[in-house]
Amino acid sequence: MSGKESRLTELLEPTISSLGFELWGLELISPNRRSTLRLYIEGENGVTVDDCAKVSRHASSVLDVEDPIQGEYTLEVSSPGVDRLLFKPEQYGLYIDEPIDIKLRLPFEGRRNFRGFLVGIEEGDVVVRVDDHEYLLPVHQIDKARVEPRLDSANGKSKQTTDTAK
Repeated sequence: MSGKESRLTELLEPTISSLGFELWGLELISPNRRSTLRLYIEGENGVTVDDCAKVSRHASSVLDVEDPIQGEYTLEVSSPGVDRLLFKPEQYGLYIDEPIDIKLRLPFEGRRNFRGFLVGIEEGDVVVRVDDHEYLLPVHQIDKARVEPRLDSANGKSKQTTDTAK
């Protein structure tokens, strides 16, 4: 997480928490002049469109007062979804044995992309099994990690029971 993302998390987490939600993570995307701040929220009873709107209004007020992003930007609020990004080391432990797609900032053993199964987390490293090989990937080197949904072929529903997004 960049310094700016850490600062935004510090600013927004108390407000989001006071509304009864967890700030699952955030992304600050700046492809050109206009940035996008994307907040992912998680709720005990899921996340509705109305919940996203409420969090957006409150987060926008905090951002207007603190003004941590220079220039124009777009604020987006959503649930993490079924194919959720992982932002914090403790989130990895929730998805042991699930398919995962990891992209590193720098190559590790000659590659940056790892698609396999999450085995666990050990002392700051994420353990991923790709084919028959296990890799220990340093958490601080992970640029993006996304849990891939597995559909239950019998009913077409996701097997991830921890996803409460609606």
